[in-house]
Amino acid sequence: MNSPLIQLLVLAGIAVFLILRLKNVLGTREGFEKPSLPENEATPTSRRDFEVIEGGPDHDIVDHVDSGSDAADALARMKRAEPSFSVGEFLGGARGAYEMILMGFERGDLAEIKPFLSDEVYQSFAEVVEAREAQGLTIEAEFSGVREMTLSDATFHEETQTAEISVRFIGEMTSAVRDSSGEIIEGSTTQMKRQKDVWTFGRRMGADDPNWQLVATGE
Repeated sequence: MNSPLIQLLVLAGIAVFLILRLKNVLGTREGFEKPSLPENEATPTSRRDFEVIEGGPDHDIVDHVDSGSDAADALARMKRAEPSFSVGEFLGGARGAYEMILMGFERGDLAEIKPFLSDEVYQSFAEVVEAREAQGLTIEAEFSGVREMTLSDATFHEETQTAEISVRFIGEMTSAVRDSSGEIIEGSTTQMKRQKDVWTFGRRMGADDPNWQLVATGE
């Protein structure tokens, strides 16, 4: 057997060996290639991209009070008692109620605002209005708007399902007290003043009546 033939046989044997090795590697999917996932399965990375993280903070609460505070806990329990309850919507209603109730009191017109007052608050308002009328005093007031409003506290009583939320208001208004002759004896019809109040609204969660009542006033 001559030398060129021997070299040809050696090269052929090497080629067969390499082909068999390559076939074995591809058949077992080893090396750097990983098996593909079924079409209905996403990779761990893509699953994380679309997962909704449960148990996160309720921004309807923590946007208004500190997370982990007693007030936050009370608001959370209110929402469990009445899932449709929204802190943001409550504060929107409280803003409107503040102007309506404050102006009703200033002008001595309590009939319109009575449904939004607890019996105790209504009685205290009525006594002040009656005392003014007895002295022949009237109040001329105009409300400019709420400049600041913050939720300052919240409590929830499980046994009665009664909720109370305190809101701090800073409003701007003009207010003048006139005597029986019409003379201004206090305040001004043109000079703006700031009115600061902390009002507490109460309601039984889950009740058919959605209206909150003013149950306490302070500064």
